[in-house]
Amino acid sequence: MLQVVFRILGPLDISVGGQAVVLTGARRRTIMSMLLLNPDRVVSVDELADAVWHGAPPSTARNQVAICVSALRKTLKAAAGSDDMLVTSHPGYMLFTGDHRIDAVEFEERVALGRAAARSGGLEEACARFDEALAMWRGPALDGISAGRAEAAAARLTEMRLDAYEEYMGLRLELGQHREVIGELASFVREHPLREQAMAHLMVAQYRSGRRAEAMETYREGYRLLADELGIDPGPRLRELHEEILADSPRLALPGESAASAPATVVPAQLPSGAASFTGRHDELATLDTLLDHLDGSALPVGSVTGIGGVGKTALAVRWALQVAGRFPDGQLFADMRGYDEEAPRSPAAVLDRFLRALGVPGPEIPADLNERAALFRSVLDGRRVLIVLDNARSFRQIRPLLPGSGRCCVLVTSRDPMGGALAGDYAFVPLHLGALGQDESIALLSKVAADGRLSAEPVAAARLSTLCDRLPLALRIAAARLAAKPHWSVRTLVSRLEDQHRRLDELSPDERGVRAGLRLSYRDLPASTARMFRLLGSLNVPDFAPWAGAALLDIDLIDAEDLIEELVDAQMLVPLSSATSQVRYRFQGLPRLFARELALSEDSENERHAALRRVSGAWLALASEAHRKIYGGDYTIIHGPAPLHPLPAQLSENLLADPMEWFESERASLTGLVDQTAREGEAAFAWDLALTSVTLLQNRNYLEDWRFCGDRALAAARAAGDRLGEAVMLHSLGTLEIVCWEYEAASRHLDLALRLFEEAREELGARGKKGRALVLRNLALCERHRGDLDAARELGYCSLELFRQVGDHYAVAHLLGLLAQIELERGDPQASLMLSTEAVARSRGLGTVRGEAQSTVRLAEVLIHEREGERAEEASRRALELVRASGDLRGEAHALRTLGEALWCQGRNAEAEVVLDLAVAVAGRVPDHYLEARAGLTLGQVRTVLGDLAGAAACFEAAGDLFAEIGTAYWRDRTSRLLTSLGDQNRTPPADLIELVGP
Repeated sequence: MLQVVFRILGPLDISVGGQAVVLTGARRRTIMSMLLLNPDRVVSVDELADAVWHGAPPSTARNQVAICVSALRKTLKAAAGSDDMLVTSHPGYMLFTGDHRIDAVEFEERVALGRAAARSGGLEEACARFDEALAMWRGPALDGISAGRAEAAAARLTEMRLDAYEEYMGLRLELGQHREVIGELASFVREHPLREQAMAHLMVAQYRSGRRAEAMETYREGYRLLADELGIDPGPRLRELHEEILADSPRLALPGESAASAPATVVPAQLPSGAASFTGRHDELATLDTLLDHLDGSALPVGSVTGIGGVGKTALAVRWALQVAGRFPDGQLFADMRGYDEEAPRSPAAVLDRFLRALGVPGPEIPADLNERAALFRSVLDGRRVLIVLDNARSFRQIRPLLPGSGRCCVLVTSRDPMGGALAGDYAFVPLHLGALGQDESIALLSKVAADGRLSAEPVAAARLSTLCDRLPLALRIAAARLAAKPHWSVRTLVSRLEDQHRRLDELSPDERGVRAGLRLSYRDLPASTARMFRLLGSLNVPDFAPWAGAALLDIDLIDAEDLIEELVDAQMLVPLSSATSQVRYRFQGLPRLFARELALSEDSENERHAALRRVSGAWLALASEAHRKIYGGDYTIIHGPAPLHPLPAQLSENLLADPMEWFESERASLTGLVDQTAREGEAAFAWDLALTSVTLLQNRNYLEDWRFCGDRALAAARAAGDRLGEAVMLHSLGTLEIVCWEYEAASRHLDLALRLFEEAREELGARGKKGRALVLRNLALCERHRGDLDAARELGYCSLELFRQVGDHYAVAHLLGLLAQIELERGDPQASLMLSTEAVARSRGLGTVRGEAQSTVRLAEVLIHEREGERAEEASRRALELVRASGDLRGEAHALRTLGEALWCQGRNAEAEVVLDLAVAVAGRVPDHYLEARAGLTLGQVRTVLGDLAGAAACFEAAGDLFAEIGTAYWRDRTSRLLTSLGDQNRTPPADLIELVGP
């Protein structure tokens, strides 16, 4: 395999062994550019399509992208003998660089080497590296590629080039090459007149070359341009340089030129060395750079970096401080405040003593009193430009005496306490909350520390490893160090060890500096009630939660719970989530959650944990039950068990359930997790009641996998507990699910078992058992209807109807009337059907239930269509469509669109009907509901036959027939088959007869 050289710092260029590789076609060049801009990272098909078609990809975009990628593979294989460079990886493609070269990557590497050399004092070495990096540029990046995303990335590369050039010029000035760089800098400033750093370099070069007047003219020209173009004055650094030139400040002299006459000055340089494995954080570093905009003396700039232990606060602070150290010629001070160490935090008096000595104050002159010491510190720093980094601070009280009075200094604090309330207002405050690394940054950090190719060779395992480490730099470094120490391990080996939740913290805590130790320091200082909240919240198997869940867990007031949870947020133990509702939600990161569970097992008794679980499960069940009542108009079509509820205050419940379906949506993952947890922990009554009540959402929004998961878990729990009611209810629920999935044999097996259990426990279960029998008989009627045995379906339906009337389930009565209306219509009794469906609509409307009214109205529309009352059917369908769209019921929308299309067809408005039915097919496919999709497709085929589009009609009939056969609906399958046969036999079927056959 030959090495491929990719060049994007100019026009796109690819070569192998010095021979150019030609890429034809703008689309291929755009896709290649996008992959080169993201080496070793998956670029989604959507991103590629967006770049190729400028944000408006056609419906065939995915296929066209795949064709282009295939062509690129062939081109690269032909040139280099390798077909593994372009890798297919969900959700798109990845360029695997391996030993191949990309000039943009090499540019960044050389710039980084130059910066490292500069920090260590090797100015000539640094200049050489910058010179090599800048020489790689052949013109504008990706010149000729006109894709929005590529152009944005090219602009970022160009900005990096300009920054590198300015740093290069600064280094040459430090080496005394001011005369040599004037011409270059003058041309650069003319080309980029708004770049103040370059302007400053040119002014220094001119001043040092004895051309003071030219330096002043450069400033005046820059001043005029900034005012004319942007309406602003030059920044503080440029204004300060202007003043220094006017005053012939000795600061402008080269080091060494004025050394003999300069007074001795102590310039502390206390910053520790940066982490070699530091990765990413470009946006965060840019945020900290804004501190430099406030060095004009007006207000002290103070930055605050907060985040959970191990997230890399210190590494980021040190990296930034080293990068900007040159802006603080009077020194850099650094102190580890030990705010969260096992030892006592450092006192501000002790830190002041060390700082003052570093600044040249003799020991005997340092006062003992803290306030006097702080005043002397401010006096010594007055007029100086010093950077102060206070790492691991505990509180504002600890750092307050260490804050200078001069706005020419800058302070950067790292802490787990945001301190925003204390710092905002009095200072030029720049807060930065540091979160986890991105996926690509995490894998890059793993690769740097592991220092071999295992991570790139196992991209899927590498991604999973970063997730298991919460993408937390400390955990990632420990994991990568384990790989480095175990060269015979694959990445999958370490992943398999970390997958075990009981071992993960052990694996990532090899010594006192591991993940567990950092979490313990945060936990140690929590008040007792806050610590208990942390433990019990962590023991819940839910991905996120609202404060009311914490209130139920501890059985306390909501406001008190919110306060405790916010204390956990301040301690960086919980993460707040943005929410579209007024209720803020919170979540754990993976490792703190495991730590909380460890603590709950060791510090809370089993009785305490189970009591808390029952309270919070009771609260979720109380809200879910009330949401169901709001949707259905009462406790209809539902059976509740003996699980005790834990109701929330009425007003809170009302606020939470203002939109009950959206509340269900927001709690879906939590309800699923809670069903699983209560099932595992022997709380079967909670498990099956929560599972059944959640069907309100799961069926309406088609979350079938969640429905099956909850049903299976709760059924197993009920059987293990000997809970016959729970077992019967879950069999009924799973049978309903099988009907939705068109698996009628499986549905009948579940429902027959459920009916037998309800019958056997008739005396024991009372009214709940009677309602259970009614629900099961209704669903058995549905099964028989779809199998084609309409008489059996009718008999079962009327038996169910009688039972529902006896138990007073008005919603179920209305629903069943609609079902019986459909059965009567299919049996050939439209008058009975019309009577039943009219009653169903009236009952549903009287209950005030949107979903029930919509279902009944659609069934009425079907009867009206059968009776050729197209206008009334259209009116009913549009009413149903209005109702379902307001509630977000996608399945209901597909039903209403189908009947609306048929109603339009009945009226001879065929072109309108075709549009509506085509939409009905699409919406049903999105649900997905194969029966509904087939019904709409069948009617669409009939409409297209009338319109003369016989090929389109045949395609609709074939698709519908396949779907009817797949779900086993004999009546509709046979009808579709007859229509398709007649259409195919049109030579023997006169056109008029064909139209008659497919007519409404």
